[in-house]
Amino acid sequence: MDLSAGQPGPVSRHWRVTGWLLAAVWLFFLNVPLATALHQPQLWRRIVGVAALVVFSFGYVLLFQWARKLRQSLRPIPVGRARAGLALLLAVGLASFPGAGADWLATLVYVAAAAVFLLPPWEALAVVVVCAVTPALASWLMAGWEAENGIVFAVLLASFAMFGVSQLAQRNSELRAAQQEIGRLAVAEERARTARDLHDILGHSLTVVAIKAELAGRLVTVDRERAAAEIAEVEALARAALADVRQTAGAYREVSLAAELAGARSALAAAGIAADVATEVPDLPQEWDRLFGWAVREGVTNVVRHSGARCCVIRVHPDRVEVSDDGRGPSTSDSSGQGLIGLRERARRLDAVVTVGRRPTGDGFLLRVHAPGEAR
Repeated sequence: MDLSAGQPGPVSRHWRVTGWLLAAVWLFFLNVPLATALHQPQLWRRIVGVAALVVFSFGYVLLFQWARKLRQSLRPIPVGRARAGLALLLAVGLASFPGAGADWLATLVYVAAAAVFLLPPWEALAVVVVCAVTPALASWLMAGWEAENGIVFAVLLASFAMFGVSQLAQRNSELRAAQQEIGRLAVAEERARTARDLHDILGHSLTVVAIKAELAGRLVTVDRERAAAEIAEVEALARAALADVRQTAGAYREVSLAAELAGARSALAAAGIAADVATEVPDLPQEWDRLFGWAVREGVTNVVRHSGARCCVIRVHPDRVEVSDDGRGPSTSDSSGQGLIGLRERARRLDAVVTVGRRPTGDGFLLRVHAPGEAR
């Protein structure tokens, strides 16, 4: 099923059969005009009456199913076609008069019900009124016809019942469409989450890999042992990044503050930036430990990539974490990049606040994630 299409999915075979039965079961009440037609003494009257009633029955069921299918797909019913279908249905019902006699008025019950299902409310009400008045009017105009009070009651009852059926069909269709939309949004949200995690993971890891590879390239002619050590760390980082990607794809990626602080020391040292990193990690709830870990990862990645700083300071408190540097300060890309967007989304789940700007001293960059109510 294509959830991105935004359309309700296909209807099951069970409900298709139920729809046909729902339309056809009421045709039982055509037994009176059909019996009248079958007992006509003249053959042509029998043939015309029975044929017209059979065609009327099929026409009614097909018209109902056509409208039902449109409602299920949340498409509007073309009013012009609905009017034409009702007019044709009425004409076929009237054609049964030579065989059914006054009992042809029973077909008005189906015309009224179909109008309620097909037409806008005011037009449907007008058709119902005409169908209810016709039996009384016919008994007044046609000598020997008795007033068909039962037909009037049946018209009103069937119209009321069909109104309920139409509202139920509409609500069910809207519910199915809402479920489809919820499913589509869930898929989109999961894709966005995976993309965000991959960006955060690879952005940090590849930044550190690039810096260490550059450092190893400079050291290869002056200090081969240290260059080899840096290359070994590059390999380890690449393997760790690959494992992180696999974990993220499997939806069990975990980030911890202690691990990110250790990674920050290594990344800052490789970039030649002095690191003033907290040595003690407060005992935090798991969700806050994870959020602060993401904040450290994003903050250090920005420092290494964009700041041109000489020193980076990371401070962790029970209610906040801060990453600051003495570099160029924030830019447009620093405050609106994908990494910070992802960090803000994670913070929003805990009602935490992400603050990005210059340090209080006026120079450099400051990233702070703090609990709600904490002063900025």
